[in-house]
Amino acid sequence: MSTIAPPADLSGESPLPPGGEQAWIEVIQKMDEVYNDLLQYEVALEEKNAALEESHQFIESVLASMSDILIVCDRNGGIEEVNSSLQHFSGKTAGELEHTPVFDLFADDVERAKARDIFARYGREGVHDCEFFLRAGDGSTVPVSMNCTPRLSQTGKLMGMVVTGRPVGELRRAYSALRQAHDDLKRTQGQLLHAEKMVSLGRLVAGVAHELNNPISFVLGNVLSLKRYASRLESYLGAVHASDAAEDGALQAMRQELRIDRILADMPHLIDGMIEGAERTRDIVDALKRFSAVDKMTPEQVSLNEVVERSVRWVVQSAAANFTVNTKISPNLKCSGSSGQLQQVIMNLVQNACDATASQREPALTVSGNIEDGMVILRFADNGPGISEKHLGRLFEPFFTTKPVGQGTGLGLSISYSIVERHGGKLSAHNLPGGGAEFILALPVESC
Repeated sequence: MSTIAPPADLSGESPLPPGGEQAWIEVIQKMDEVYNDLLQYEVALEEKNAALEESHQFIESVLASMSDILIVCDRNGGIEEVNSSLQHFSGKTAGELEHTPVFDLFADDVERAKARDIFARYGREGVHDCEFFLRAGDGSTVPVSMNCTPRLSQTGKLMGMVVTGRPVGELRRAYSALRQAHDDLKRTQGQLLHAEKMVSLGRLVAGVAHELNNPISFVLGNVLSLKRYASRLESYLGAVHASDAAEDGALQAMRQELRIDRILADMPHLIDGMIEGAERTRDIVDALKRFSAVDKMTPEQVSLNEVVERSVRWVVQSAAANFTVNTKISPNLKCSGSSGQLQQVIMNLVQNACDATASQREPALTVSGNIEDGMVILRFADNGPGISEKHLGRLFEPFFTTKPVGQGTGLGLSISYSIVERHGGKLSAHNLPGGGAEFILALPVESC
């Protein structure tokens, strides 16, 4: 039995094994899948590279914008990277600074030894706010507050350190600005507190002035009447003494015993003093009303010679017997303003001098006045202990006083300063070289 062979392949190629075509199709599909995966990986890699580049640029911009000095070192102290602040500070480029010892930045061998010792001892724990002297690009020595932080690997191995620093001059300027702002805030708070006190004081003064007005008017009216009665009594006694009854020995003895002649001589002065005191009290009440209501002042011609003389007399009468006041005032010093307010100022200055010299063996005050450089100048120089330097700048602040509690309100000089300012003048104080204090009251000549 014979077999029939299959026809030969005329192309000369071996025929595909059974199922071979399907295998090639699967291979091609796998290759397409691998190619697609490679494309996706490439896109993802490009996105990551772009993000990495963006992060790198962000970090570089942050480092460049830092005002503090930044140095990245290896564990041997070699500089690996710096920011622009250090380049500007040292006057060197990043290429010149890299791979050089960080200790070369310090000012001298003493500072380098100090830095090596501190970084070696506290490198792993970190160094905080330690002041070193660095050499700047212009050759000057600049104090810098530095911090050192260790740079560790994932396994905790020390890889190097990160050093930051800020020139102490900038810190001091910042602290100075902060301190100035704090002082300004405290001063503003004090002014607000004083303003509240002054408002309350104004209400109180208005009520007191209103209550005092009627009794002062009553006293003044009675004293004026007493002056008229005293004149009549003096005329009557004069007639009695001139009559035949004056020859009576008993009457003459009683006249001498009672010192009638002296009483008659003193009575006009006593009554004038009472009238002056009542009028002055009335002026004070009016001033209190103006103080509380801030009324406008009506200017008048004021003789400063009379105001000083009257003020000194009033204070000396109630002062210690050994307190002396010497006046050396040029004649005919006049100004425009309020006689009562200026007397209030001068009396306050004289009274303060009396209080300041109370501990002296021979307390004295010298009041001099003349015209200097277009200004009327009144000087009040005492022989007291002077004014403490820390108090000189606060003398005219409301409610500030160096007197014991209960002996001063701290308003006298403050109100006097305001009165002088309203008159267009200036009130100042200083210590004399030979001891004692001097207050200077200046009024412009054009108002005189």
